[in-house]
Amino acid sequence: MPATLRATKPRTLRRPQPVDSGLAILSGNANPPLAKAICRHLGVDLSKCLVGRFSEGEISVKIQENIRGKDVFVVQPTCPPPNDNLMELLIMLDAIRRASARRITAVIPYYGYARQDRKDQPRVPITAKLVANLITTAGADRILTMDLHAGQIQGFFDIPLDHLYAINVFADYLRRKRLKPLVIVSPDVGGIKMARAYAKRLHAGLAIVDKRRNTPESTDVMHILGDVSGKACVLVDDLLATGSSLVEAASAVKRSGAKTVFAAVTHPVLSGPAVQRLAGSAIEELIVTDTIPLTNVQPRARLTVLSVAPLLAEAIRRIHDEQSISSLFDGIPG
Repeated sequence: MPATLRATKPRTLRRPQPVDSGLAILSGNANPPLAKAICRHLGVDLSKCLVGRFSEGEISVKIQENIRGKDVFVVQPTCPPPNDNLMELLIMLDAIRRASARRITAVIPYYGYARQDRKDQPRVPITAKLVANLITTAGADRILTMDLHAGQIQGFFDIPLDHLYAINVFADYLRRKRLKPLVIVSPDVGGIKMARAYAKRLHAGLAIVDKRRNTPESTDVMHILGDVSGKACVLVDDLLATGSSLVEAASAVKRSGAKTVFAAVTHPVLSGPAVQRLAGSAIEELIVTDTIPLTNVQPRARLTVLSVAPLLAEAIRRIHDEQSISSLFDGIPG
């Protein structure tokens, strides 16, 4: 009599869990909430690091746990106050290097001084390049950043740089709003590539605001290239400082017959009179990310903050595991 065959459940081998994954996330004082959100998505604790001030104002850094041989990521955007946050980053990098970390990645969601990326006048510096040199000299082995104001800044670094884009974060939110008919508007000629990428991803129309800049802080809008009449318009840009260009562009689009006007901006610097200008503008909703904390901005119904922590966390995980992060570049403008 043949033996009865009985199906047996294959024995699964339990992979030993390492006592220490070798990953460490540190944060300065620029944006601790973003660093903590990144750690939650990665399932790790934020490493203990004391970043304070001496009595005369000098920055004091003390890493309060062992990071020898670890893969260290420092989350520190150089947002306002840019000089303080930049110095914190440099001193933290030096402390981590001297603590014998295996690799140091500077996670800079917002790269300050990015607008000084070329000599547009006689006898002016290229500060974006200077900052890149400082970060490299301080000890960074790699850079992770998001939506640089100028793409050529990537070439200012002699170390690997991973450039992420917030386009997918904004696109997912805008799809849920079901704005139809939708037109993506570039507030200036320089933002055409970014606007085209949004329009392609959202299957929307494209328009451009033709403007002339009077001073570094004010602009005169000339006319609109494209059809915006009776449509929902979304102005897209990488950063919002004083708000002059964005507010003028929104007014021009509204005067051209737009039904509603929204704005999607990655980095909400919001300096000077930006908040007051936005409050009296034609923008129905300002959509930003949390690359820069909005601690000094009163919450308003017209402001929506989207988190880029999941995107940064996934990039950090892939860098740590030596995996490709090219799929995170899906949607690169141009």
